[in-house]
Amino acid sequence: MIIYQVLPRLFGNRKDNRKVGGDIQENGCGKLNDFNVKTLESIRAMGVTHLWYTGVIRHATTTDYSAYGIPCQNAEVVKGKAGSPYAIVDYYDVDPDLAVDVPRRMEEWEAAIERTHKAGMKVIIDFVPNHVAREYHSICKPLGVKDLGEEDDSSAAFSPRNNFYYCWGQPLDLGRILTEGQTYTEIPAKATGNDCFCNAPSSSDWYETVKLNYGIDYVNGHVKDFSANVIPDTWFKMCDILMFWAAKGIDGFRCDMAEMVPTEFWSYAISHVKAAYPDIIFIGEVYNPGLYRNYIASGFDYLYDKVGMYDCLRGVIEGHRNAGDITGQWQATDDIGGHMLYFLENHDEQRIASSFFAGDPWKAIPAVLVSCMLKGNPFMLYAGQEVGEKGMDHEGFSGRDGRTTIFDYWSLPTLQRAFYGKGEGSPEERALRAKYQKVMRLAEDERAISQGAFFDLMYVNGALFQKQYAWLRKFDDEVVLIVVNFSGEVVNCEIAIPEHAFEVLSLCKGTFKGTELLVNQSVVLDVDSAAGLPVVLNPYGGVVIKWVQE
Repeated sequence: MIIYQVLPRLFGNRKDNRKVGGDIQENGCGKLNDFNVKTLESIRAMGVTHLWYTGVIRHATTTDYSAYGIPCQNAEVVKGKAGSPYAIVDYYDVDPDLAVDVPRRMEEWEAAIERTHKAGMKVIIDFVPNHVAREYHSICKPLGVKDLGEEDDSSAAFSPRNNFYYCWGQPLDLGRILTEGQTYTEIPAKATGNDCFCNAPSSSDWYETVKLNYGIDYVNGHVKDFSANVIPDTWFKMCDILMFWAAKGIDGFRCDMAEMVPTEFWSYAISHVKAAYPDIIFIGEVYNPGLYRNYIASGFDYLYDKVGMYDCLRGVIEGHRNAGDITGQWQATDDIGGHMLYFLENHDEQRIASSFFAGDPWKAIPAVLVSCMLKGNPFMLYAGQEVGEKGMDHEGFSGRDGRTTIFDYWSLPTLQRAFYGKGEGSPEERALRAKYQKVMRLAEDERAISQGAFFDLMYVNGALFQKQYAWLRKFDDEVVLIVVNFSGEVVNCEIAIPEHAFEVLSLCKGTFKGTELLVNQSVVLDVDSAAGLPVVLNPYGGVVIKWVQE
């Protein structure tokens, strides 16, 4: 399972202005229709199985769509000109920025789903359950559906019947954020999305959002005010939203900040959705490893392995952790290993090629091999990673921080060259993309990698501990040895295979003809526990050697 995350606003945008802080007319915006057959086939050719469309649901923006009956938002509670895709203003609507024909935006999204499926990929969208935009108001909700907060008692700071939390009658005070006088009015103030339960959020808070109430009284000791017989109103509303999008034919939800929502809700909602759509998947953004098992037990299929494998691999790439530490990371989640989603970039993290991270996309190739081939875990790739996008633009609200903006109208020349023929990509971009494609296709196509048993070889290869990592995969009679090199030097080494591996994997000893799959080169292997297998590793590279036991 290989997920490709795209932000349609950026991905299909072929306009070249790139004015700092520019609006949609100046800088342009990608559309859902930009995911045409050719583009989708190109994405699928990389080995991608699931396409995660980020920012499909309508969110707060400074762009005026009032001519289409869409309410405007006050710029004081919108981050950037384009706004955050995680500040939802209507859970039942498609973002008009992404439409060619705004009144038919839902039809354009449904057509994009159909094209994606025909291209051989499944569709994932965001579900943002913890918070909404301050000016949330649904104009597209189905007949009979009550809006969030519509029936709230705003005089109560907390009530399980309320959808929001309120700050004891105090008005919202944006004085810590704005440089000029405040025009936006919110009385009483709602609690801010990042669990800020006061009426005066700071610029470091998620001040453009408000926290949703799932029946936990955060102000009075996090008391849970719900039971199997008393279900908070928010649970019903959010479950209905999930069912609405599932009915559109999507195949999965990436659930934003899932750990800020109680597991009891997830058990309730996921069971309801899967009863109707048993094949749909739920991916949770959970950062606390101590909570992993609780959220998996509540129904999640996969969780981000951020505070674990991502942090470890980043440390190894940057040179302040040892490659041997990877062993401890997979061991920490071994009982739930198949549920952990590996990645090296996403919209929250800094780009590998940025000066804040590795500064060179090639340094991450051994980590890509680990992420794709260590076990059967899904792998997530962020659009542009495969062509070395640096994320070093100063786009506007998003400063030069090594990340690709989610707040601004912008375009990425790397993606324009890779997918839309706006100039030929550099030799380095083409070579890097070919390398990613090779690794991901092998991860999908080779049974030993996609389905096979795993054996960590590091405990008998101590000389590799700092900069190299080695492991085996096996399916039926197919065996694959993978060794990666996190150093910038050519490394000649001999990989020991212990007797225990022969027993556990039912390996055969002897001489075999094999293939180094990354370069499609034939090799001869003398496989024996008494002697190591000689391997030559290029700088920031690896080998994937396959042989078949006859």
